[in-house]
Amino acid sequence: MRVRKRRHMNEAAHALAIALRAAYLTMHRRADAHFARHGVTADQFVLLNILAQESEVTQQTLVARASSDPNTVRAMLLLLEGRSLVSRERHPLDGRARSVSLTKKGRKLHQRLMSASQSFLARLVADYRPDELATLLDLLGRIPTAMVGRDGAPVRRSGSASEADVIGAS
Repeated sequence: MRVRKRRHMNEAAHALAIALRAAYLTMHRRADAHFARHGVTADQFVLLNILAQESEVTQQTLVARASSDPNTVRAMLLLLEGRSLVSRERHPLDGRARSVSLTKKGRKLHQRLMSASQSFLARLVADYRPDELATLLDLLGRIPTAMVGRDGAPVRRSGSASEADVIGAS
């Protein structure tokens, strides 16, 4: 009985991993195609959107809020800075850190992108009632904590599927 339950959990975990991957890749590809018409990638739009919400953030904060990694964010910022959409300055209190902000040109582009993204965003949520969307967001929000834990260490719970189970199950 225990083996059957573990096999079912592994199959469910694998199905979840595949479904999340398919959903993310579909959404990301559509977003890239949508934003390409405006000269940015979906990932660059994410950075511009985060920066538009605050006057200035450190690169480290941007990495965390974008759920990305430092090298990827740095590369995107260099491209955006080269187009005069963002500026990066030494942080006034921590000389090792960089503060990032939108330029006037970056703010104008962000406003245009926000207007242009309305149809994309409407399509993204069109099949969900408000209560379903709230539930989906709650459930998706649990995944990073479940996978990494509150302290940043991988979580190992007895009876739960490991990363190898999720990736390797077939």
